[in-house]
Amino acid sequence: MSFVNCEVKDKIAVITINRPEALNALNSQVLDDLGAAFDSIDVNVVRAVVLTGAGEKSFVAGADIGEMSTLSKAEGEAFGKKGNDVFRKIEQFPIPVIAAINGFALGGGCEISMSCDIRICSENAMFGQPEVGLGITPGFGGTQRLARLIGAGMAKQLIYTARNIKADEAYRIGLVNAVYPQEELLTAAEKMASQIAANAPIAVRACKKAINDGLQTDIDSALVIEEKLFGSCFESEDQREGMANFLRKKDDPKKVKVVDFKNA
Repeated sequence: MSFVNCEVKDKIAVITINRPEALNALNSQVLDDLGAAFDSIDVNVVRAVVLTGAGEKSFVAGADIGEMSTLSKAEGEAFGKKGNDVFRKIEQFPIPVIAAINGFALGGGCEISMSCDIRICSENAMFGQPEVGLGITPGFGGTQRLARLIGAGMAKQLIYTARNIKADEAYRIGLVNAVYPQEELLTAAEKMASQIAANAPIAVRACKKAINDGLQTDIDSALVIEEKLFGSCFESEDQREGMANFLRKKDDPKKVKVVDFKNA
């Protein structure tokens, strides 16, 4: 994985796209390395993932224009599918993924961030879907996820105008959850990942699946999905110990103990 680094520490994996000389632009090799990085994670050990880019200028500046400039129609469609397959892998990854967006998140960079569960960014972050200015459409889920996240009207405006927006506007429209000073971003992302990792892993995974699957269907079907995942948590060690701990605290706060969730 020459363009992607993966470090595991304290039940958290930090994946870094490491192509700073090209502002971490996504070419075929980077996409392959990203897929391999996620495949390498042992989800029985790791409970949350932070995805970021190397350097202070760019999270991911977009797809590699040099590689795309000579593609045929068939090759363009295949490149779009490659990106979609990797981003869908991230979106459907069993454990939560936090995007720590440090700088440019344009085109494919905005799109990969939207495949993550949670997005936080630095004050110098810049978002946009500039593809129509290059004579193409967003190709890695931009036309689909952006509308789902911020509404069709605002998504159409950003995509049709190819206008970039700064961190404060991205926060205002709900594209990111929080904005941090550059030097605090990765620490904030790892802190959030640690908070997730401290909770019952079976329950966290079930919550992610319930939300993602439920959003793809009507409310009645979504509630059935929730009921089944709710039921699946029972009879686990995490559920028994978590509820027993609550009852101990209710009976005598002095007897409460910190629950160490072991199940993955």
